[in-house]
Amino acid sequence: MAAATFAAVFVALYIGHSVGDHWVQTSCQAAAKGGSGWSARLACGKHVLGLTLTKALVLAPVALALDLTLSAAGLLLGFGIDAATHYWADRRTTLAKLAAVCGKTEFLTLGTPAHPLHPVTAEGKPAATLGTGAYALDQSWHYLWLGVASLIIATV
Repeated sequence: MAAATFAAVFVALYIGHSVGDHWVQTSCQAAAKGGSGWSARLACGKHVLGLTLTKALVLAPVALALDLTLSAAGLLLGFGIDAATHYWADRRTTLAKLAAVCGKTEFLTLGTPAHPLHPVTAEGKPAATLGTGAYALDQSWHYLWLGVASLIIATV
């Protein structure tokens, strides 16, 4: 039963993450959250709050429909760890420092003019890309912690 609960919780949190990170987050929050100062920290906090509420709103009907047994402690701990790690990564400089420690700085810049092999237009100007290394590292970090949060929610 724990494995099925884990799977159901993970799917719900993954859906909630995608909606919250891309539809619920405002353009202002996305632009400001990685900056310096209290206004940037507040923007990131508002984003994480909206994201966490979105995940909870997606998980609630799943838990009810599938009759999942979830404890308040597991929910608080799981959502708390997920929110804290999401905030940490979305401040951007923190994830960039981790990427540097892991030897991923070149990948972090993939898809941006900072990358040594960035794509260019026929005129030699930076060409648009469908994604960046920074986005891929950001999302994979979030997925890791969605898994941890799901395990906690399913088992505590």
